[in-house]
Amino acid sequence: MAPPHLPCRAGCVVLLRFAYEGPAGDKTLEALLTSTAIVALAEIGDKTQLLAILLATRFKRPWPIVAGILVATLANHFLAALLGSEVASVLDGTAFRYAVALSFLAMAAWTLVPDKLDDEEEPKPPRFGVFVTTVVAFFLVEMGDKTQIATVALGARFHDALWVTAGTTLGMMLANVPAVFLGNELIRRVPLAVVRVITAALFAVIGLWLLVQTAGLV
Repeated sequence: MAPPHLPCRAGCVVLLRFAYEGPAGDKTLEALLTSTAIVALAEIGDKTQLLAILLATRFKRPWPIVAGILVATLANHFLAALLGSEVASVLDGTAFRYAVALSFLAMAAWTLVPDKLDDEEEPKPPRFGVFVTTVVAFFLVEMGDKTQIATVALGARFHDALWVTAGTTLGMMLANVPAVFLGNELIRRVPLAVVRVITAALFAVIGLWLLVQTAGLV
């Protein structure tokens, strides 16, 4: 028969490990909240948000447009986050962590550059309906966009494609759903320069923190 103090000792060990390591869901929550905040801010004034406004103005059917943005973002960002996560799992090392940190600093600089929608990126008349037109247009315009690149970097940072995708998709919807319903009025009322500076600061803080961590200074 086990001594009566063993369960207590085992419980103390578990509590000490919990206090030292933190709850298992901490990293998941960090991935979700960080991804949401960064992408929601980065998307304001971005060309995909301008596309959302253009689609809403042209087709005047907000709900199929919102559904199309959701589907396109889930597909695009899952592939981006998966790419970042898989590359990180294969190349995980000091040099790669420095590269991820520098990518966040590069994103900080890129975020300060105002975005615009090129003429060739504007959606064509809805041959297959508003929903399909939105999915295709949004998916293609998002390719190589700063929010997609940010999603790759976030996937590499957190090694969690699902929660990063959930966060970046939530961020995209937080920025784009009001844009669909409010249109250009939203862009006129939001101080885009201030938003760009705040977003750049978030990217820079994450990049600098990763540099400090990788260098072993914390």
